[in-house]
Amino acid sequence: MIEREFIKDRMKYVEVKEYIDSQIGKMAGIGKILIEKTPLGEKITIEASRPGIVIGRAGKTISELTQTLKTKYKLENPQIDVKEVVCPQISAAIVARKIASDLERFGPARFKAIGYKAMQDALNAGALGAEIKISGRGVPGQRAMSWRFYGGYMKKCGQIALEGVDFSVAPANLRSGTVGIQVFIMPSTVILPDRVRVKEISAQPAVPIAVQEIKPAEAKKEEVKEKKPRKTAEKKTQIKTDEIKMETQNGNPAN
Repeated sequence: MIEREFIKDRMKYVEVKEYIDSQIGKMAGIGKILIEKTPLGEKITIEASRPGIVIGRAGKTISELTQTLKTKYKLENPQIDVKEVVCPQISAAIVARKIASDLERFGPARFKAIGYKAMQDALNAGALGAEIKISGRGVPGQRAMSWRFYGGYMKKCGQIALEGVDFSVAPANLRSGTVGIQVFIMPSTVILPDRVRVKEISAQPAVPIAVQEIKPAEAKKEEVKEKKPRKTAEKKTQIKTDEIKMETQNGNPAN
């Protein structure tokens, strides 16, 4: 059935992710591993804080990894693409793995300093909110307890909590037992629907009025042009009145 084929492919992809993470996850600082099925084959995108370790010297590591995926997991044509994580402080997977390695190195006695430092680094890097949960035996005593470090703004439910919040889990194997680390980080790229931004309207400057300067010579010409039609009109009226007077004297009144 088609459903079984889908489940089989997804299980294979999970095994591939676990294998890549176990081989170069800690050294390269892998954040996310995305697998897409294309007509040319399987496209595997690895986001790492140190991509040079994933590639290896002269591409040796990535070629060995490609060959292993072909033979062990029966992938037809795996194409591995490596991307660098610009800001590892806001990648939940990298932060969780770093907290686990610090706990294994320094022990559970310094778990508060490790948790607060990771949370503060995420907020300083530009994250809207960060939450870290450390739970297990030995934190801080023999009984299993959980501690929560949080800061900023965090969505707990809804579509934004499912798609916008970066979540990751990592285990830390201590002498007292296994400790689980959960990391929630909401990056600054998340667009919140309840955020209101007030747009300031800047005062528009008044439009300057163009003033044309008239030279004295041009002003005199305009005065002459205006006076000429007045003189001609006065002369015409004077001539007409003289003609009327002459006709009245001669005895021929004008109509």
